[in-house]
Amino acid sequence: MIQHIPLAPASQIPLGEGRTFKVCGTGIAVFRTREGRVFATQAQCPHRNGPLSDGLVGETTLICPLHEWSFDLSTGMALTGSCGVRVYPVAERADGTLIVEMGDDGSPPPFRHTDYSKEKP
Repeated sequence: MIQHIPLAPASQIPLGEGRTFKVCGTGIAVFRTREGRVFATQAQCPHRNGPLSDGLVGETTLICPLHEWSFDLSTGMALTGSCGVRVYPVAERADGTLIVEMGDDGSPPPFRHTDYSKEKP
């Protein structure tokens, strides 16, 4: 079953940065690009468990702070390194709250985009 879990106001994540949230026992790193887009990935880098929320974010690219592996935030695919990361659908509701979608087991749901921006608070 897919859950839609409120995280925090988007304003708690500065533009160009990420923050880690614990959601149903799973670490989720949530990023706001300088353009205001939001993305969510697993919290730890698959290489050496680096904290991805401390990484560098540029457009849709994330660079791990420990060993510079890079990932596409839209798909989770590795741009450098040997494996990708899990990505989670995340969106900002009209009231500014970030919502992440995940399965009961902490896994990301099959990819689809849910638009919460037109939802009333």
